[in-house]
Amino acid sequence: MSTQIFAYIEHHAGAADDSALELISAARKIDPQARVTALVFGSGQELDAVCKEAAATYPTVWKVDKEELAYPNAEIIRGMLINLLPKDCICLVPHDTFGMDLAPGLSVKLDSACVTDVVDIEGADGDTLKTVRQEFGGQVSTHVNCDISRGTVITVRTGSFAADEDRSAQGQVEDKSGEAGQVEVKRKFLEVVEAEMGEVDITKEDILVSVGRGIGEEENIELAEELAQAMGGVVSCSRPIVDAKWMEKSRQVGTSGQTVKPKVYLALGISGSFQHMGGVKGNPFIVAVNTNPKAPIFQVAEVGIVEDAVEFAPALTEKIKEMK
Repeated sequence: MSTQIFAYIEHHAGAADDSALELISAARKIDPQARVTALVFGSGQELDAVCKEAAATYPTVWKVDKEELAYPNAEIIRGMLINLLPKDCICLVPHDTFGMDLAPGLSVKLDSACVTDVVDIEGADGDTLKTVRQEFGGQVSTHVNCDISRGTVITVRTGSFAADEDRSAQGQVEDKSGEAGQVEVKRKFLEVVEAEMGEVDITKEDILVSVGRGIGEEENIELAEELAQAMGGVVSCSRPIVDAKWMEKSRQVGTSGQTVKPKVYLALGISGSFQHMGGVKGNPFIVAVNTNPKAPIFQVAEVGIVEDAVEFAPALTEKIKEMK
């Protein structure tokens, strides 16, 4: 297999996103011998720091440094990628709000296939790449074969591939700012409006007890609070709990909520959709409690317990108190 593989690296405040280490693992499931190229777009000194970090994992890093990329704009980056990428390449992008904005239009412009929300890659057989997606909230796995002879754009679900912790690549950084060219755009970045923080900052906590729809009633959140107190953590939640106005928005974990990096994540009655798990970073120890044995969260949990969260939470609380 001679197809070139590229990985788009997301970053913030001078540090690469955790997905950077997952994308190279996904690339090696396509071709174990591939020399994967990292694509790093941005502006200023923070960009240099990200490139240096990426070069520890990727053998080649393409840097595009432009003032208009101080905040990532998919419309601009898509145009520049069209100027840079070979027509028959494979481009991997994290499956988040930015990736969903970037990938479909990029595949159209490159006249290539597009596969979104990929959770596994079964390898390539000639010009056919075998991938796995999930449908119906993770209840069904769909096997998708795509023709990679004209290239493919793939969005990869965060947390689906083990992070590659090897930092010995000593990769070469190549400045592609000139070749990227200038792109005329119809939209521009104005400002970031930070969400108001609540009494507790869940992004700083090492232990989170997170509740979802399976908690049943608002009164049952108290059970999670007692468990969290016994564990030395705090309570967070999934979107349905916020939509029901049972907890404040600042407690929500997910792509439309907070991004957290706890050491332990105990999920009570949470199905584990990619929108929710997209907000859980840093490879925490995940314990999932759900009455549905086919819940998607069991695919990423270290410990899965098929049980009613309302019955499980007080039992675990009492056990922890006994141990203390």
